[in-house]
Formats: sequence, structure tokens, C-alpha cells
Amino acid sequence: MQDITMDADVIVVGAGPTGLMLAGELRLGGAEVIVLDKLAEPTGQSRGLGFTARAMEVFDQRGILPRFGQGESLAVSDVGHFGGVQFDFTALEGAHFGARGIPQSQTEAVLAGWAADLGADIRHAHEVLALDAGFLHGDHAEITVVTPDGVRRMRARYLVGADGGKSTVRKLAGIDFPGTEATRAMFLADITGVDLKPRYLGETLPNGMVMAAPLKEGVHRIIVCPHGAAARSAEDTVTFAEVAKAWEHITGEDISGGGAEWVSFFSDATRQAAQYRRGRVLLAGDAAHIHLPAGGQGLSTGVQDAANLGFKLAAVATGRADAALLDTYHGERHPVGRRLLMNTRAQGLVFLGGANAEPLRSILTELTGHDVVRRHLAGIVSHLDIRYDLTDGAETGQGTHPLLGRRLPKTALNGPEGATDTFRLLHAGHGVLLDLTGDARLRQAAAAWTGRVDTVTATPADGDPVFSGAAAILVRPDGHVAWTGSGTTDGLQTALIRWFGTLAAH
Repeated sequence: MQDITMDADVIVVGAGPTGLMLAGELRLGGAEVIVLDKLAEPTGQSRGLGFTARAMEVFDQRGILPRFGQGESLAVSDVGHFGGVQFDFTALEGAHFGARGIPQSQTEAVLAGWAADLGADIRHAHEVLALDAGFLHGDHAEITVVTPDGVRRMRARYLVGADGGKSTVRKLAGIDFPGTEATRAMFLADITGVDLKPRYLGETLPNGMVMAAPLKEGVHRIIVCPHGAAARSAEDTVTFAEVAKAWEHITGEDISGGGAEWVSFFSDATRQAAQYRRGRVLLAGDAAHIHLPAGGQGLSTGVQDAANLGFKLAAVATGRADAALLDTYHGERHPVGRRLLMNTRAQGLVFLGGANAEPLRSILTELTGHDVVRRHLAGIVSHLDIRYDLTDGAETGQGTHPLLGRRLPKTALNGPEGATDTFRLLHAGHGVLLDLTGDARLRQAAAAWTGRVDTVTATPADGDPVFSGAAAILVRPDGHVAWTGSGTTDGLQTALIRWFGTLAAH
């Protein structure tokens, strides 16, 4: 086959949180990556104002949480809600309602700086126009791009659409986006010149629901969800006067004397891509799933999409693993996206259903009086309950430890080099084989994957029970447990090959 010059191993379209997180993950995995975004520069607008507990963990796993300015003391709230019904998330160990008050613009700036530090090439004012029809069968993906210097063609081994709900990449790849149409419009604005009482978790009133939170001195973020507001066309615009009128209709408060830094609207449309991968094209973030905003789950799911896809795509794009590894991306993340759409639709019914939903809110309020219900709902909204189905590995003798497929919590460890923790071990973006008993056979079994998997001998500090029943644990770069051992290496090589490539890979 004729050699074709590649611009990069992977081209990522979209420089939002998902695309930037993916760029960093790909660089940690050794892949060359170019990020393209059609905007000349970031807008500075922030639809999102925080992220879930699990997204916070993902940032911590890469050592970038301190870049948000508050490090590990980043403000979180123990009290959260499901559809406006408030309850204490600490019923689930380690759970909280995520980091609050972090503008999406700040998240994007942090991730852009991190990805650039790792060598990602981020290019603004680059708009994708076309995708070569041969991307399904060839050995590369080729796109036509409008750049500041004119139209040019670009090639990469893989193309990822992280370009939002209206994804050009998804449309060009012919990937269906089924779901439900919008039924209502809701407003979003950062307003100035008025003093509002905080409504951090929202307030449901007879004419609708409103949220309000101070962003900085003199600026408040408001969300306005009037009952009966018809769905709008994506091409429509909204004015501050319209937002102020809706706010007064719901709350009785007149904010028309103020102004707005920006205003926008959103809907309750719910859609999910039928395929997260088609040939050499993959989708992540809003390009793969859109839904009613609820608790920062959209941005957070996109970040987790990127963490799941990044190490796999880097391994395949650089020739260290077979392309079949990419099938696990759809297999693991599509069910997560489907459950996300279910929980946000349910929250919309409870939160925005008006008087008709009052019996449902009352029942849900009663149910949250039970610890098991609080744990379940906290797990859904925090994303700490995600478990990938890796039980097919049980045939190799690895067993079915409760951690298998789940994320490994942040756990203090003591090792030969001193104190550390499970997240610090993941900073390099490698897999980690955690040897809890000093078994020399483990280090020998994983020796061929040096550089891809770090073998660490350590014991849990203070007798942390999270490892109960396990003598060794293999953790993927995304923090999910891929194998557990109880005193043997049975199944370890199979897991290493599955997630980190063959012994012969280079």
C-alpha cells in the first residue's frame, strides 16, 4: 500500500471540554493529535457551572485539579438534588454534588493549557466541510477544512467528533441521532445590575422553575424555565427583555433594569448517537448525546467519554493494539449515555412538570427518606456508580471481585517510596498493576508491558477495606479496574493483552 503522509495520528474536531480532555489523553498515550475548532477564539461564555464528583476524580487522576485554583479543597456541596428533590449525597461513600461555581470557560482554559503542555496542537478558526467517503474502508480519515489560509485537506488515522450537539462530524459520517424532539424552551443568562437571592438548586413555583447563583461581583447566573414556553428553532435568538419578562412571570421580581453579559436558550431535546464508532470516525461528548442540563452531567459525561476513549485510541492509532479495542468504547460508554438520558428525562418530569408532577415529587421526597434510595440516586447523579461489564474475563480465572469494572476510589497507600494514593499513580496516564502483597510473579508477568503499565507494590493505609479479598488489582488509565487477583496471576496476561496490546506490539 502506498505510504500516505498523515497530519496527525488523530484529529479531534471541537475544542470544548471533551475535545480538549481527549487531546490530553491521546498525548499521554503517545499519539500525535490536532484539535480543530471553527471559532476564532473561545467564546468565554459558560453554559456549564461545575462538574460531577466522578469528573472531579478524573481530573484528580491526571493531577490537574490544582489548576482549577483550589486544588483538593475545591468547593463541593454534600447536598444535591434529583429533579429538584434535595437530599444528602453523603449517603453514598465519597459522593457529593460535584464542584460548583466553576465556569465552563475556566474548565476549557485548564484543559487547553494541560493538553498544550503535553504537546497537543490546538487550532482555532478551522471549520470542517467534508469527510472523504472512503473513511470506512481505508487506512486513514481525510477531511476538507476551511482555515485562515484557505481550504485544505487534512489526514489522520482516526477522526473524533467532539463538536457538540449539532456535530458536523456525526452528520458527515452518516451516524443516526435518534431521540425525542424538544417540547419547551428555557433561558440562560449572566445578568448584571441586579441583586438576587441565591437559588443554587432551583426553586419550583406555580409558573415555572428558576435558578440563580452569584458568579462574581455584580454578576449572577440565572436559569429560567417558564411553564408553557414552546420549543424554539435552533436559529432563533433571545433578548434580555424576554428573559426578564419570563423571570418576573415566575418570581414576581423585576430585573428589567439590569443587563446581561450574554443570553441564550436551551431545550429538553434528548438524543443519542446510534453508533459511537463508524470505521475510523468516533464521537464523544454532546456529539454523541444531548439532554436536559441537570447537575453538570453533560460536561462530566463528555470528560469521562474522553478518558475512556483516549488510552484505547492512542494504543490503536500508534499500532500498539488491534482496532478491535475501539469496539469496547461504544460497548462501555453507549449504555452510560443511555442511562444519562433516562435520568435527565426523569428529572425533567419531576422538576418541570408543574402541578401535574406534584404527586411524583411527593413520592420521590418520601423515598429519599430511605438510605438505599439516597445511595442509588446519589450514585446516578455523581456518576460514581458506573460499572463496565468486564465479567467475560471471569472465564480466565480472575473472579468477579466487587471492584471489577468499577472506578477505583482515591485510596491512601504506603509503599517502599513512601506515602502515595491511587490517583497519584494514574497521573502519567499509564495502566497500574497494584501489588498488595509483594508477589514477585506479578512484576514478572507484567514486565513486557513496561512503559504502558506501571507495577507498584503498596499496601492500603489504615487498613482501608476497599481492597478486601484482592491481592492484586490491574487498573486501566481511566481509573476502572480491569482485573483482580487473589494470590495467583490467572487471567492477568489476558487482561494485559486486552487493554494494553500484544507482547509483539511496538
